[in-house]
Amino acid sequence: MPFVDGRTLVSQAPIIDLSKPRYDQSTYIGRATHFFEVTDPRNVLLSTKQLYKVKELLALYKEGRAPANTTVDDIWKAKRQYSSAFHPDTGELMFLPGRMSFQVPGNMVITGLMMTFYQSPSAVIFWQWMNQSFNAGVNYTNRSGEAISLRKLAIPYVCATGGAVTSALAMNRMSKFVPSLIGRYVPYFAVAIANCINIPMIRQKNLIEGIDIKDSEGNELGKSKVAARKAISQVVFSRVMMAAPAMLITPVIIELLHKKTTILKRWPVLNPSIQIFFAGFFLMFANPLCCAIFPQQSSISVAKLEREVQSTIPSGVKAVYFNKGL
Repeated sequence: MPFVDGRTLVSQAPIIDLSKPRYDQSTYIGRATHFFEVTDPRNVLLSTKQLYKVKELLALYKEGRAPANTTVDDIWKAKRQYSSAFHPDTGELMFLPGRMSFQVPGNMVITGLMMTFYQSPSAVIFWQWMNQSFNAGVNYTNRSGEAISLRKLAIPYVCATGGAVTSALAMNRMSKFVPSLIGRYVPYFAVAIANCINIPMIRQKNLIEGIDIKDSEGNELGKSKVAARKAISQVVFSRVMMAAPAMLITPVIIELLHKKTTILKRWPVLNPSIQIFFAGFFLMFANPLCCAIFPQQSSISVAKLEREVQSTIPSGVKAVYFNKGL
């Protein structure tokens, strides 16, 4: 295929494979760049009318009927905007708070207020509940194309909320005996515990039945519980790391402001705003960078799979691949 740059006009025959990301997903930089685009909060500002125009443009392009003067950059921009709002399996417009592009605006407020009001038991219960409710909405919005019963969503939601609230309240009681900075880390530990409960429970079907595995050519080879455990552990680790910068660095900044300045003593009303600002700043980078830690199509050696699964794998295959999920 001849070289094309972003300004090249698209031809009647599609020259872009829209089923794949624009950037090389085998490298960390490529994955991070991809997720920076997917989680870009500016996509939240697009109206429903604009989004359906984007969807229509991509449909016309696939049919070789893109409007005149449409460039390669126009198509990639449309693809980026489409991916930020429409479900990859069903093609339906997703509920705004559940979109990946809403993660920074939504999480920065909840995270900032969790860190601000971490001492009052009633505030701890409320904001941990709000956080898990937001996470449940994201999980439901980004579910696979198959239907998920309310019961399958409710059980992980209740368990994660209960785990987060219980651990936060217990650690709050113990924080009275440790330096104030350590006490400010209670919300992070509660969120980490909740992720360790919520994600495995909502994906318990994968743990019980296994996750689809394929060879390097994309041919299906069956299901593996070992691969499922690896996939889920990667997602849990990414989610826990995603929250770390905002919830571990911001308390240090707030503690320094308390000890080294009189800003928060003179204007305590600024405390929530400052925490929300720093939470948003760190999440802006942590979300895409942590989503990119592991390849979306992860791999595992055949030798590490269950024996019964190994026996079904062709002898020439040394490693299998699976979609780790988000």
